[in-house]
Amino acid sequence: MPRMTPSEAFVETMVAQGVDTLFGIMGSAFMDAMDIFAPAGITMIPVVHEQGAAHMADGYSRVSGRHGVCIGQNGPGISNCVTAIAAAYWAHSPVVIVTPETGTMGQGLGGFQEANQLPMFEEFTKYQGHVNNPARMAEFTARCFDRALSEMGPTQLNIPRDYFYGEIDCEIPEPMRLDRGPGGEASLKAAVDLLCEAVNPVIVSGGGVVMSDGVEECKALAERLGAPVVNSYLHNDSFPASHPLWCGPLGYQGSKAAMKLISKADVVIALGTRLGPFGTLPQHGLDYWPTNARIIQVDADHKMLGLVKKISVGICGDAKASAKALLSLLGDRSLTCDATRETRAADIAAEKAAWEKELDEWTHERDAYSLDMIEEHKNEEGNWLHPRQVLRELEKAMPENVMVSTDIGNINSVANSYLRFEQPRSFLAPMSFGNCGYAFPTMIGAKVAAPDRPAISYAGDGAWAMSMGEILTCVRHNIPVTAVVFHNRQWGAEKKNQVDFYNRRFIAGELESPSFAEIARAMGAEGVTVDQLDDVGAALNKAVDRQMNDGKTTIVEIMCTRELGDPFRRDALKKPVRLLDKYKDYV
Repeated sequence: MPRMTPSEAFVETMVAQGVDTLFGIMGSAFMDAMDIFAPAGITMIPVVHEQGAAHMADGYSRVSGRHGVCIGQNGPGISNCVTAIAAAYWAHSPVVIVTPETGTMGQGLGGFQEANQLPMFEEFTKYQGHVNNPARMAEFTARCFDRALSEMGPTQLNIPRDYFYGEIDCEIPEPMRLDRGPGGEASLKAAVDLLCEAVNPVIVSGGGVVMSDGVEECKALAERLGAPVVNSYLHNDSFPASHPLWCGPLGYQGSKAAMKLISKADVVIALGTRLGPFGTLPQHGLDYWPTNARIIQVDADHKMLGLVKKISVGICGDAKASAKALLSLLGDRSLTCDATRETRAADIAAEKAAWEKELDEWTHERDAYSLDMIEEHKNEEGNWLHPRQVLRELEKAMPENVMVSTDIGNINSVANSYLRFEQPRSFLAPMSFGNCGYAFPTMIGAKVAAPDRPAISYAGDGAWAMSMGEILTCVRHNIPVTAVVFHNRQWGAEKKNQVDFYNRRFIAGELESPSFAEIARAMGAEGVTVDQLDDVGAALNKAVDRQMNDGKTTIVEIMCTRELGDPFRRDALKKPVRLLDKYKDYV
């Protein structure tokens, strides 16, 4: 075996795993390895904040299908990444976070930047590799990268800082990659038997379809069955929106057409989705989940099968391989649903047309509070824009091959009704973790992975303030993206709860801010403020043109009214009860 330093073993193992980019902030804890990144062909992109680095690694991974890698200084640099690694965990992103830690001779003494770093990430990683001897550097590094892809989630590589030094005999391990299969023969046969008897089958196309590159196989299965296809929550890129069988996303602020059509299903194929609770909750006044339907669930993780919804058949398999196997097993068998194919197609077209008409006419929110805000501030705000009108105009102006990320928040959630895609790996959202400050840094990572694709992020003013420092990363390192900021001066999602449950007692929800466009210009980016509806599409087009042709980052600040969409978690709140006399008025 060749003789090398542990730093060289670490770097050479990353090279063997195909790593050419990582995100982070430099630190003395790993400087010996960082010194040889460049000659190894690895680019380290310095960021403003380590949470941004982990989000960038997530975005890079989700768009490329490869590892995303982030690194930082031991202690505070590493603890700053926890939130973003949690978001990557719920997105099933194969992110590897490298966590240099306090040297072995100082552990437990309360030294500078000392922290117990493994418990921080225990809940949000699929595997934690701790290098317990310098001679095992390559072994643990390779295992973390292999496990991230095999289990589709973040892994942590924890390295005492003194273990980068010395001399070891080391062989660099070859990457191990799984050949994923379609699932068990018996479960596939049981699923086919159900499909042959189905009258109104519906497919839920989930994130597993995207991750397995299985959209074409999902499409072929849908066409064989004549089944409407709905996207699982925040996976709007899991089926092409131009296809006649596409019906839109389920879940919060999703498509009424999708919800009405799945409510009629007698058999549901949940393809590559865990059927998470937030993605199947009632919405738009519709309790749409078909409780009497038989559910066929396909997931690569057997622990997800039947976890949230009662199922009839569980298939532990790769979404792409399973869809292909089901199609093959169906063959030319007679299907009950063939008799209702034309009726179902007409129903799909009618429900989609009705929903599009409703979206066209839904120019502003109609609840009492929103109407009051529109009236109260009309002189102050002049022609400031209704969020739904803005989202429709942005949808119309979207370029081909676009990537869009959305942050958490009221307007961003409403965007779920308007975002449609033609290809996978195009839509990035913080999934079930729902953290603010996600969209912009994640889209920076996505742009690094796919520099030839237009990259657009959405954020409200609250979430934007958490992440706008990464404008400097774009400017410093020539990573051009377009950020749309909905400036409505409030924490909209939580403020809606104060409207509905707390008698409009607004506490800590107001966000008066200076112009974000001016801040962007001060940081070296372009900044544009939009307060006329006719300018929305043109502003987005110009920003994307600057991005793709001039290499410029642009912040498009859209001045929005304070009206609010449906509440985020009506199911999780109750009308207040006050027992002490001094609080009796607060009901």
